[in-house]
Amino acid sequence: MTEQSPVHRLVGAFLLVPAFLALLWSYVLPTLSTVVESFRHGSFLEAGGPGAESAGFDNYDQALTDGFAGGLGTALLLALVPLLAALVAAPLLALAADRAGRAMRIATRVLLALPLALYAPAAVTVGWFTGRLGDGDADFSTRWPTVSVYAWISFGLVVAIAATAFLAALRGRRPGGGSGTALLAVGGVLALGVLATALQAATVPLLLGTRAQPPVVYAVVHSLSIGDFGAGAAASVILLLVLGAMGLGAVALLVFTRTRIEVEPENPAPTANPAAVAAVAVGGVALLAIVGYALFPWLRDVGDLGGDLPRGFSVGRIVVNTWLPPLISAVVGVGFAALGGYGIGALRPLGRYSEVILLPFAPWLFVGTGPLAIAGFLRARELGQFDSFLGLIPPTWLSIPALVLFTLFFRARRSTVVTALPLAALALLLVWLLSAQDTLWPYLVAQSPDLRTGPLALVVLATSLATLGGGGGAMALVLPLPLLLFFAAACVALQVGYLDRLAIRAGREEDGP
Repeated sequence: MTEQSPVHRLVGAFLLVPAFLALLWSYVLPTLSTVVESFRHGSFLEAGGPGAESAGFDNYDQALTDGFAGGLGTALLLALVPLLAALVAAPLLALAADRAGRAMRIATRVLLALPLALYAPAAVTVGWFTGRLGDGDADFSTRWPTVSVYAWISFGLVVAIAATAFLAALRGRRPGGGSGTALLAVGGVLALGVLATALQAATVPLLLGTRAQPPVVYAVVHSLSIGDFGAGAAASVILLLVLGAMGLGAVALLVFTRTRIEVEPENPAPTANPAAVAAVAVGGVALLAIVGYALFPWLRDVGDLGGDLPRGFSVGRIVVNTWLPPLISAVVGVGFAALGGYGIGALRPLGRYSEVILLPFAPWLFVGTGPLAIAGFLRARELGQFDSFLGLIPPTWLSIPALVLFTLFFRARRSTVVTALPLAALALLLVWLLSAQDTLWPYLVAQSPDLRTGPLALVVLATSLATLGGGGGAMALVLPLPLLLFFAAACVALQVGYLDRLAIRAGREEDGP
């Protein structure tokens, strides 16, 4: 890595200021607020105010003896199939595609783009509920309906993300073989990410219900439904500690293995291996069948936007509520992440040790809306944003995963701002899509019918849809067909035209090709 001048280092430090301010506002202060609330007794009205009483460690005792541990068990069950998808199915598919020649690799990438563009957990869950689980025979007090539906709807998405990462790691192999450090780093981060996502699962458990509530659902139910903010905050703090350790582990793994992302020129296509071609064909058909089966209860109604909606549901208003607020947050969050990643990776404020700057961000790498939901709710109430359009804007003003991604990209010698533009577009699309499909935050802050988002409207209508036996136009509100086609086209273009050229490498850069 080339040493930068003092001026470059100073500019790099300056570019990090927005990221650190966003970290403080979006993560550090809400975390401290959650910790303070966990040591208080207080009702819904007293939470966060002077009327709350000191509770000592009573809230933690209550959380640990009141089903929180069982909720952790539910989360681990939720993670089982996604872990197999990330660490078994995805690397096998990536390895076969890597050896099957360019044509089959590109075909695989087109297939991998589809689950990314079709991310709509609320719609898929309600589709399963109305089409397969709404017959009155399923026992929703057990874990298994929740676990099975979560497995079906997450399998394709996890395989798509993991196989894309493994393909980049395979492309980054050194001539004549390699240590496999990049593959191990990718696998480790993916495993931690899958576990962290399962620990924060909210949409499927909230819709289907289960006696052993996952951690985020436990915290939200105790804080808002029961009115016990202290126990909910204590559960959130325990979850934050677990997620913080996982985030630190993931960032440390990437930093100390010197993992980086490079853009490579197109190489001559290797000779296709017939066995690999057959494996890709079988794996692709299997993945397409699983994704199609899982998404069919939703996709059958995706073109019926607004059809058969009850009175009081405005299609235009719901679409705006769903997509505009998260777009604002995504643009700011990814923009700050790009500036910070360029400052750390390219301008090197601390020289060869610059990646250590990521460690203060690491505890919140895997933290989503759920663990900080109580603090976000209290802040929205204090700022007068509760039940308002401004309140629908997600409270996260920095995408820490994007910050790590940009840092790994810009630490490579050949990376430039121009070559980073498609990566920025990809990060923006994914953050926007994931935020727009979040059910939990709108559920917390939007009580007025005029502020319903697509996922929230679908949750409100879930029971009546199950009675009617179909989703009708409500299913299309979550991801309208024009937007679905836009995301699909963008994901395919980025997979084929850009991600196919990315290589993930680890170790000293001068040891590379």
